[in-house]
Amino acid sequence: MAKKISAVITGVGGYVPEYRLTNKELERMVDTTDEWIKTRTGVEERRILKGAGKATSDLGAPAVKNLLEKRGIDPLEIDCIICCTVTPDMFFPATANIISEKVGAKNAFSFDLGAACSGFLFGLTMGASLIECGRYKKVVIVGADKMSAITDYSDRTTCILFGDGAGAVLLEPGEEGFGVLDSNLKTDGIGGKYLHMKAGGSQRPASIETVVAKEHYIFQEGQAVFKFAVVRMADAAYELMERNKLSGDDISWLVPHQANKRIIDATANRMGIPSEKVMLNIMRYGNTTSGTIPLCLWDWESKLKKGDNLVFAAFGGGFTWGATLIKWAYDGKS
Repeated sequence: MAKKISAVITGVGGYVPEYRLTNKELERMVDTTDEWIKTRTGVEERRILKGAGKATSDLGAPAVKNLLEKRGIDPLEIDCIICCTVTPDMFFPATANIISEKVGAKNAFSFDLGAACSGFLFGLTMGASLIECGRYKKVVIVGADKMSAITDYSDRTTCILFGDGAGAVLLEPGEEGFGVLDSNLKTDGIGGKYLHMKAGGSQRPASIETVVAKEHYIFQEGQAVFKFAVVRMADAAYELMERNKLSGDDISWLVPHQANKRIIDATANRMGIPSEKVMLNIMRYGNTTSGTIPLCLWDWESKLKKGDNLVFAAFGGGFTWGATLIKWAYDGKS
């Protein structure tokens, strides 16, 4: 009897721009303070991609290159690249197509996936399905967002939150029980009115009026989003653990979307996971949307051990949210 094929994460890559936008610098731009930002969000600085013509693919491509170089894999071996993003270089072609060209993945088909801050989780599940069907052997999931491109730096409620960055993982088939074990993904369209970008799509195409009205920036009703996120992200992770008969003791690491430290703390508490088992880099990068979870893996890779149980959890615009259970397949130091 053939063993069941599972999608295994076999490598991690990441990239963040050099420029650091600190809370102190934001104090000079808007009416806020370092203490206020840290207390409410946990963010101390965020990375910003500078340079004319620089776009999300200029974050995603280095992350994918970093991944492939670490693994010693020829880009021509890649079967598929899925780019999870809400800040594509342009409407079309897909940013994944541009990344494929930049890294030399000439044999891969590629496409974008948009699920806001839950994008990486949704993309991971999609990529896992491609591996599990037995047709594809190497699938790259890249979460990349240039949030500075859609952030209004005169709006003190949103500009303190977001940064630019990208992370990528390689999925390959395995038969030893490692990899993507289960996902609990959700959406509720009611959330659209609380977190969106008003203009630029087919409903409100770009015009002089939309630009003047600042409708091409993130719009967020912070309190409404927080109330949904703090419950739904925690519930999704808890339900996933319950379904797989796991307790907090069985989980090696919680890998949460880095939107707000209070939401992360609430999720960890609901799961019964102590702070020392929670990956946290929001203080350095802010909210990089689709990039947060793979950037955590990039930062913590050396500490991960073969057989570790990881829970990824996220919440984003849409609303979209969910959690994914991973059994880690290799020792990070090796």
